Amino acid sequence: MWKNKKVSVIFSTYNEKNSVRKCIEDFFKTGYVDEIIAVDNNAAPGTKEEIKKTKAKYFLEKNQGFGHGYRRALKEAKGDIIIMTEPDGTFDANDVIKFLAYSDNIDVVFGTRTTSIMIGEGANMGWFLKLGNYAVAKLIEVLFNTSHLSDVGCTYRLIKKEAYNKIKDKFVITGLEFNPDMMLQIIRNKISYIEIPVNYMKRVGKSSATGSMSKTILIGLGMILLIFKHRLNIIKS
Repeated sequence: MWKNKKVSVIFSTYNEKNSVRKCIEDFFKTGYVDEIIAVDNNAAPGTKEEIKKTKAKYFLEKNQGFGHGYRRALKEAKGDIIIMTEPDGTFDANDVIKFLAYSDNIDVVFGTRTTSIMIGEGANMGWFLKLGNYAVAKLIEVLFNTSHLSDVGCTYRLIKKEAYNKIKDKFVITGLEFNPDMMLQIIRNKISYIEIPVNYMKRVGKSSATGSMSKTILIGLGMILLIFKHRLNIIKS
């Protein structure tokens, strides 16, 4: 609970069996989280059992895709404030206080993983990934005349329920470009937002998305194409 507002933490899981339980427990331990929505997006065997050992609410989303999983999680959340995260050990649950503090005046709070001093040893944020996220974020800044952005791929973010309701029927992405699609819908619908630095740590296990250079490049190109589709109004706001 945050100032009489119910707080939901949500995530979709695919390859996080060894970290999902600790992630859930850490968020509940902060004392601010009222519910956690855990969406099983055809996850690794044993993931469901790990989630069921906790107080999180379990949901199965059979439609495969990062966007499918998070859109389902957003839909199931009952909180006045929704915090998105990933259950892979990369994000610090204690950072929720920073998001919540900004939510007093802002509708959406984006996290950024590109602040060097907050990148932990072994975190998957080398110079190439950091520069790529920064460059694509600046492309959004230029094309949409936004305030400061430095990371388009960070899942750790907060959105108020009222803001989510304004854009929930506008999402079109079901895959890995969901995060920038959501960001662009927020920008285009003139919802107030701010970006804040978050701690970014070494992942437990290997990422199925950015585990290789070739996959990272393809994801980046997909994000750039998505941005131009928004700019040309091919994707409606």
